[in-house]
Amino acid sequence: MKARLIASVVLAATVVLGTSACNLVAPQATTKNYDPSDGVSGRVGDLKIRNALIIMGEEGTDGNLIASVTNGGSAQSLDIQFGEGEDGTVTVKVPEESTVSFGTAEDEPILLAGVDALPGSLTTVFFQYGDETGVEILVPVLDGSLPEYSDLVPSPPVPIRSASPTSTPEATPEGE
Repeated sequence: MKARLIASVVLAATVVLGTSACNLVAPQATTKNYDPSDGVSGRVGDLKIRNALIIMGEEGTDGNLIASVTNGGSAQSLDIQFGEGEDGTVTVKVPEESTVSFGTAEDEPILLAGVDALPGSLTTVFFQYGDETGVEILVPVLDGSLPEYSDLVPSPPVPIRSASPTSTPEATPEGE
């Protein structure tokens, strides 16, 4: 009688462990970080770059950089560099303890002039601020063929902010 009781307990324990022990050896998918949209993410010091992507214009040379930057520390000036050769640089102010979005319909666009990438490819964008070691991110390049991106395609007139070489051009007095 005791042998049957022990066998029943061992069988019940084997069934319980066999059906519930997957979490002991298999990783949980919900604990893995991933980019839930078309963009990619990165981190530079206290700044977290989220959902970065470029929407190309119809001419195929200018792109609208879309991203959100979350700052967990003091106010910073984030430099965004792209391209080969004479790299263009855009500087974005990120206030302390805040999130700044750019490139969307509600936010200020950032035009990357002369992007040498086709829609569907990846292009390198470098993010850096202060003395922090920067991060190079392969950012996806898309076009306005999808309805959710159609209103984000850069188009004339001249955008609010455009990338320029790292040197600052001199101002020309009006009327000259």
